[in-house]
Amino acid sequence: MDTLFSHVSIVTMDDRMSVWTDSFLGVTDGKISYLGKKAPEEQPQTIIDGSGMVLMPGLINCHTHLPMTILRGYADDLKLQEWLNDYIFPREAHLDDRAVKAAAQLAIAECLRFGVTSVSDMYDHCDAICQAVAESGIKANISRGMTMFLGDEFDFEKFPACQELVALRDKWQGYDNGRIKIEASVHAEYTSTYQLWDALAEFAINEKLGMQVHLSETKREHDECVEKYGLTPAQLLDCHHLFDVPTVAAHCVWLTEEDMRLLAKRHVSAAHCPVSNLKLASGCADVMGMVKAGMNVCLGTDSVASNNNHDLFEEIKAAALMAKGKTGDPTAVPAEAALMMATVCGARAQGREKECGQLKLGMDADLIMLDFTQPHHIPCHNILSNLVYAASGHDVVLTMVRGKILYAAGKWPTIDLAAVAKELHDYAIPKVFADDPEEQPQ
Repeated sequence: MDTLFSHVSIVTMDDRMSVWTDSFLGVTDGKISYLGKKAPEEQPQTIIDGSGMVLMPGLINCHTHLPMTILRGYADDLKLQEWLNDYIFPREAHLDDRAVKAAAQLAIAECLRFGVTSVSDMYDHCDAICQAVAESGIKANISRGMTMFLGDEFDFEKFPACQELVALRDKWQGYDNGRIKIEASVHAEYTSTYQLWDALAEFAINEKLGMQVHLSETKREHDECVEKYGLTPAQLLDCHHLFDVPTVAAHCVWLTEEDMRLLAKRHVSAAHCPVSNLKLASGCADVMGMVKAGMNVCLGTDSVASNNNHDLFEEIKAAALMAKGKTGDPTAVPAEAALMMATVCGARAQGREKECGQLKLGMDADLIMLDFTQPHHIPCHNILSNLVYAASGHDVVLTMVRGKILYAAGKWPTIDLAAVAKELHDYAIPKVFADDPEEQPQ
């Protein structure tokens, strides 16, 4: 046994939502090898005292754009289309691989600090993102988000974004026994046309890749699609077989009941991003409606440019509160359900349900430990309730992926945060925010 967590409260997230107090969890070769009320007879190499701590599965962020950490706080309090077209897209045009890697490294450090052990990311310059993921030890489903307005001139073989996707598949798919998964991605219905949808769907089906897409994020997006095509975005993309592969659809704020039934039938997971949706005033997704229709609903932060952090505990609380406010029912999305969205449902959405999302024997040791000795956790009548309504990512004192500690006590063993910050300040930030090419670092 490599590591033993002793005298710790364990939130298993198993089918019974079992919570064990003053218990023991052992890790061997990256897997959970022991769970019990008594200490194991086998002597571990390392013992971590969990007194006053809570151990739970690592959180899974099912929708983000990691490199956008470089745009944190740059454009706030704006409508989505103005925010994107006037502020975000022009700055993103300055990015290169070097800047993206530094920004992604910062984002991953933040994720690990807040207890996230796996992310689903949609962006470009994805080889640089994969390098950052590979070096850090975190798990990730990486997709090359695509926009396209070439119409009939589009050629999958010649389109740069598609060439990047093929190269990513060849280089990174299944890296480190599946720690990195490559997925296809249509940015959104309103930023592309059917030629791209058809080609990406065919590629994903043939290569057995997952799909990521923004779907019905705003009322304007949803209504304009209906006006243009006579179909909702969900119905339209379904006609082009985008959902014939495992798909995570981000936001899903303006889905109709018919959409929900359709997506449930296609086994599409909705990545609910309540904080970003509130900040951009996009609306409040009908989580209860999606669940009742049979959809798997997980959680995402979206980018920190519209959040403005990667603290998934904020999303857990916001999801529970938003559902209660939207329905007028205080029992909507109880604590147990909110935690499931960030763990069990997230693992299902990523196609990782057999490896993580729960603390069970034989599963990967993807876990986090939180300090419950702090004032805001006293008294603790119900651990699950505290995790949802009182906890924050700042309570995380340890983050482990496959048995390897990636964050503990203010240190990241796999990330040189000082070097990342220097790279950001000396190169990436000037590169993105200097309008005069001659002022940009080379």
